Amino acid sequence: MYDLIIIGGGPAGAAGAIYAARKRLKTLLITGEFAGQSVVSEDIQNWVGTIHISGKELAENMKAHILAYSEGIVEIKEGEMVTAIKKLVKGFSVTTSAKKTYKAKTILIATGSARRKLDIPGADKYEHKGITYCASCDGPMFEGQDVIVVGGGNAGFETASQLLAYAKSVTLVNNTPDYFADPVTVKKVLANPKMKGITNVTPIKVEGDKFATSLTYKDNKTGKLVTLPTGGIFVEIGLAPATGFAKGVVKMLQGGQIKVDPRSGAASEKGIWSAGDCTDLPYHQNNIAVGDAIRALEHIYVFLKAK
Repeated sequence: MYDLIIIGGGPAGAAGAIYAARKRLKTLLITGEFAGQSVVSEDIQNWVGTIHISGKELAENMKAHILAYSEGIVEIKEGEMVTAIKKLVKGFSVTTSAKKTYKAKTILIATGSARRKLDIPGADKYEHKGITYCASCDGPMFEGQDVIVVGGGNAGFETASQLLAYAKSVTLVNNTPDYFADPVTVKKVLANPKMKGITNVTPIKVEGDKFATSLTYKDNKTGKLVTLPTGGIFVEIGLAPATGFAKGVVKMLQGGQIKVDPRSGAASEKGIWSAGDCTDLPYHQNNIAVGDAIRALEHIYVFLKAK
């Protein structure tokens, strides 16, 4: 039996594994991959202590940091996804997609979130056929084309900024009168002559032939329908917590976020903690996820040593 099983390989999971190793807790880290949502970012500028770093490099650095301390202490199962957690008389069992079961005295859930899909007619049909959820992955394929970004948060504006490097034009559509992105980011991106922002509209449908060729939206104020021709649609409309495997074990909000004690990160089930984007805590960012995981590890260590 492990002292701790950490589920997730993003910033929160990595920070938890590093601190678990330094505290000499026998730990198993289970993750599909070392990534997190920011792995798609070409230029992260708010990772404390590093002025510029790509999401891919950040993920590689996190894995390397864990491995530097892990020998004989932290075991890594990469390429497996947790499918279920079960409470035992003593501790917990964790089952994975590889049909393997592991046991631990404590658990840290740090699985982050997945991208929300565009739920309108045509969106499923044209996914990967003009509709994409990863600008850094697919953006270069739309070089010289007029493209659309759906979503007015920081992720939407970051995607638009990436696309401006090679698209003919970028139109960002947002369903509220105001953008959710940081004002400094909005001002900078909208200043580009190839950029246009449209607010207070609701996407209605996607149409096309072999590939998506247009997005129709409704003006929320006038009710007017407008169809925008496009070569590609990039969707950034938020995240859904990857917590289905823990349903019924810990208390969650309706959206799937795990309810935690903000002082410790403890979930409702004694012996389980959570950190990062999969929790109900506000302000989901890399630096915050790391801090939350470290705080949780301090409490986990005390919990284990008090037994």
